[in-house]
Amino acid sequence: MTDQSKKETGKSLSTNVFNDQMDRRDFFRKTSQVAGAAFGLTLVGSLSSIPVSAVSSSSVTNGNKPDLVFPVISDIHIHHQNVANLEKFITTLDQLNQLIPEQDAFVAVGDLTDNGFEPEYDKFMSTYNKRKQPKAVSMFAIGNHDYWNGLSVINAQKRFLEKTGMETLYFHKVVKGYHFIILGSEDGRTEGTFSVRQIEWLGEQLQMANADDPKKPIFVFHHQPIKGTVYGSEWGFSQNRDLFYDTLKKYPQVVSFSGHTHYPLDDPKIIHQKDFTSIGTSTGAYLWLDSGRIQGEVPAGADFLNQALIVEVYNNKLIIKRRDIHNNDWTGEPFEISYPAEKNKFKYTEDRDKKAPFFAKDAMISIDHEKTAVTSLTIMLSQAKDDLLVHDYRVVARNTETGEVANEFLAFSEFYKDPVPNPLTLTIGELKPNTTYDIEVHALDAFENISANSLKVLGKTLDGEVKDPTIKLSKDVLKGVEDSLEVTVENVRAPKSDWIGLYEVNEKPGDIASIWWMYTNPTNGTLTFPYKGSSSSRYKEGSTYKFVYFYGSGYDAVAQATFTIGSKE
Repeated sequence: MTDQSKKETGKSLSTNVFNDQMDRRDFFRKTSQVAGAAFGLTLVGSLSSIPVSAVSSSSVTNGNKPDLVFPVISDIHIHHQNVANLEKFITTLDQLNQLIPEQDAFVAVGDLTDNGFEPEYDKFMSTYNKRKQPKAVSMFAIGNHDYWNGLSVINAQKRFLEKTGMETLYFHKVVKGYHFIILGSEDGRTEGTFSVRQIEWLGEQLQMANADDPKKPIFVFHHQPIKGTVYGSEWGFSQNRDLFYDTLKKYPQVVSFSGHTHYPLDDPKIIHQKDFTSIGTSTGAYLWLDSGRIQGEVPAGADFLNQALIVEVYNNKLIIKRRDIHNNDWTGEPFEISYPAEKNKFKYTEDRDKKAPFFAKDAMISIDHEKTAVTSLTIMLSQAKDDLLVHDYRVVARNTETGEVANEFLAFSEFYKDPVPNPLTLTIGELKPNTTYDIEVHALDAFENISANSLKVLGKTLDGEVKDPTIKLSKDVLKGVEDSLEVTVENVRAPKSDWIGLYEVNEKPGDIASIWWMYTNPTNGTLTFPYKGSSSSRYKEGSTYKFVYFYGSGYDAVAQATFTIGSKE
């Protein structure tokens, strides 16, 4: 299993990362399916000037109220079987209504639901309709999750339109003289599909908006990001990417909003300027992060995240504020874009930050001796400083006797937490017993500038036996498919994208999808969780199953345990 496929399958449902039952390979297959059916919908851009006069009493810059104000949210993932994301959605709407009580528009950039099921749409719309502002123009884009209901592409689109009240899958609205162009993902592929037809339509709408007033911003919304733009855009679309980009490239006044990635707004690269402006919209469901860090792409407690953007438009500038809904506060400084837009005056460019982070003179690092183990050491260090954001630490552990590197990795600064932990605690695993290590830590910012200075400390592992991972089950026979058991995995490594999956006893992992899976995020080397069964047709009475613990993102199995499902009788 590659990092790419794990990313796609892991993101398939928000509940996946929080111990609910998932099918790892099935969702990968689902993301790679491209419907053969013709698009089939009549998608006419309805240009309608909507005379909405609403400004926020709380949105004032230099004594001036904005000409236009609207929030943008994304990836709400309303689920039919739990209420966690629904409660977050309620909090989001209530908080936005308090911050900007008179909105001109309200935009949601895809993945309104987790599966595109009718009850999920019904929950979303009933919640929204109870709290929406009467003068705000509602604009919703469809995302890949909104297709995952077993319907054909055309019928999934039809359900989206009927449930949300959108007239077409992609459309163009004018609100108080400002142009909003909403695009629609054309199938359920995780990467996303925007056809030549839709992109050509986009070009026509941009030309129309530019002719109306070239000095004003043009707002474009689409679920998947354009690769090579914002933080997280490695998960954007490839098909017709250049045509899409080049269509926008002609208009430096464009501001392109995308969702899908679940990457947090805290990172300064969430905004990108080169030929136009792109910005990510985070999520109202759960956090996802870049790969290659020991905390994993979905770190422990990732379901805390809930963020939104608030956009204020003035006659000569645009201000975009980043809101931590979960923290009821702002994160980072607002982004400010001047108009008329000129590329040579863009300030949120890829090369805008050349200053490296640094450790202050009083910064400290130490070994947490209470957590020292036979094969691991835990360090505590003062967070480095940076003009924008310390994103990572590079940790290197060298055997003091041989000088060889025993372990080297990147770790997040955990900038996404509120508050950011200081000191930061990191565990270094894969070490030898009774061995002394020289540990050195450098800091990296969001633009990969690395600190000139570093922190160093010596640590020695305990003497003792290296224990292999084990899986223990609270019982080995279940009374029917609705029965549950408790799973305990011991001697689990510190987070390194390890995972545990469920298979029928004779199945070979890798040749067939797991029935269920989750990342391992241990506490002091132990992971304990309740397993409540699966709705998969492969999970049935009279069969025997095995939990398998895998190192890394592939199929390196290191432990397993079996159980049988008996009859309810």
